[in-house]
Amino acid sequence: QVQLVESGGGLVQAGGSLRLSCAASGSTFGLSAMGWYRRAPGKQRELVAVFSSSGTTIFADSVKGRFAISGNNAKTTVTLQMNSLKPEDPAVYSCYTEKDYAQWGQGTQVTGSP
Repeated sequence: QVQLVESGGGLVQAGGSLRLSCAASGSTFGLSAMGWYRRAPGKQRELVAVFSSSGTTIFADSVKGRFAISGNNAKTTVTLQMNSLKPEDPAVYSCYTEKDYAQWGQGTQVTGSP
């Protein structure tokens, strides 16, 4: 079992920045992918940024040029730097990893402030 713990969510204004972090623990040997998904109210969960199992880095078109992902080689930590936040970015952001199957953390809330 792998445990994923996210941190860094909060209230942010449009145009602002926020940094999310995720730490994996437990049976982390052999993790093949790691990254971030998000789910906004009334919408399906969508990929935000992921280090894929094939070795590529994938970004959603909507965040390209604004978000950056970083992590360690062991895929036990991953960080999402979010800049120039837009009104459509607030959501629950969940850490993602993959070993024998895909797994998501509980998520951290990013809320837009008026």
